[in-house]
Amino acid sequence: MSDPRTEAHHAPAALRLIADAAPAYLDALPGAPVQDAGIHGLLKALDGPLPEEGDGTLDALAKLVEVGTAASTRSTGPRFFHFVCGGSTPAAQGADWLTSLLDQVAGLEAASPFAAHAETVVLGWLKDLFGLPASHGGVLTPSATFANLTGLAAARAWWAEKHGVDVVADGLAGLPRMPVLSSGYLHVSSRKALQILGLGRDSARILTRDDAGRVDLVGMENALRESGPAVIIANAGEVNAGDFDPIEHLADLAHRYGAWLHVDGAFGLFAATSPRTKHLVKGIERADSIASDGHKWLNVPYESGFAFVKDPEVLRQAFGSWGAAYLAPADDDAVDYNQLGPESSRRARALPIWATLRAYGREGHRAMVERHLDLARRFGDAVEAAPELELFAPVTLNIVCFRLHPEGVGEAELDELNKRLGQAIIDDGRVFMGTSVYKGRTVLRPAIVNWRTTAEDIDYTVAVVRELGAGLT
Repeated sequence: MSDPRTEAHHAPAALRLIADAAPAYLDALPGAPVQDAGIHGLLKALDGPLPEEGDGTLDALAKLVEVGTAASTRSTGPRFFHFVCGGSTPAAQGADWLTSLLDQVAGLEAASPFAAHAETVVLGWLKDLFGLPASHGGVLTPSATFANLTGLAAARAWWAEKHGVDVVADGLAGLPRMPVLSSGYLHVSSRKALQILGLGRDSARILTRDDAGRVDLVGMENALRESGPAVIIANAGEVNAGDFDPIEHLADLAHRYGAWLHVDGAFGLFAATSPRTKHLVKGIERADSIASDGHKWLNVPYESGFAFVKDPEVLRQAFGSWGAAYLAPADDDAVDYNQLGPESSRRARALPIWATLRAYGREGHRAMVERHLDLARRFGDAVEAAPELELFAPVTLNIVCFRLHPEGVGEAELDELNKRLGQAIIDDGRVFMGTSVYKGRTVLRPAIVNWRTTAEDIDYTVAVVRELGAGLT
């Protein structure tokens, strides 16, 4: 019988087994397909009943390495353009392995002063990177969805207090519906956060002035004038075309009408790192809460996000004060991050962030962002140069919104044609991107966020799209 205790001596060999597999996998990323066309057959190797007698540490891991290196979607490679997913920088990947090795209880300062201190340091570095005041509170989260949840939970606590209610202790009963206002750029992660918080997935009032979803500022002001205390959700980086809400104007409205301004900057917050795009997030420092992702443009492994809140006490109010006897009350010297966010059990996700920021610094991350800006423009230029492709929105950041539009194909048939093209790209596997709907039309919207991506990858991707498109028409 295999038992963890009797197999303890295999622990170093288990780590070596993974390390030995890494070079071949990483070296193959630039030329390998993003997803093997026979992936479903490969996955069958994972099937079978739960073993009565285990295979043992090394045999089990060897099988997982065999299947995983063949069947994994190579989302850390240079031609994965779906879902706005970055790769893992060498420093971040190494630190993530260290995170698993050390396996720290990161939520409590008493359990791991190391993990808590590292989180405090990286939150300070991130605020510096994005030009946010050092006085802001913050917490690391698993994702931008959790970061949105964190910021909007703080907003909910602030709003309820305006009505004389401690929503953390007493809940929402007896309160009116919290007014939430946004543009048509509102992301599903913000809706999910509203759903979890009991505020309603569809509770946000959407105020737009065109079919792209741009915010109607006049309508926003009229709504604020009538609503009383309200929450505005601004969007820094819309997922279909990379557009931005006018954060500075929304901050003016929030100040004028006493509203809470939350900014969903899942990837768009990184515009702050470059002088070329910093204007897109002008006014971000005035927001009451901000959400962003690390596993997007920071290029650290999943899971990684961060939330910042202007008033740290509101963050503590929303998530702390559990009254559990075994948890010491938080003070200024010991920061328990599980009382500043939605998680209690937390891995030390600060370590990959610390490593990548320490390794490449402010200038390295600026250079990466600007390289991606250039690559997105290159992609957009190639689309415009191809007679059968149509650029559907200006390239303002790192997303290229386009569609297949051959001569002689009517508008009614184009949506179905582009759905077929999107599926053909996924099935083919050489490059990876998906479809979306923008201005009511089916489009492709590759996002350039991976540190490995080169100009050659862009040119190859456009060639593959044109090849597959030609096979459909």
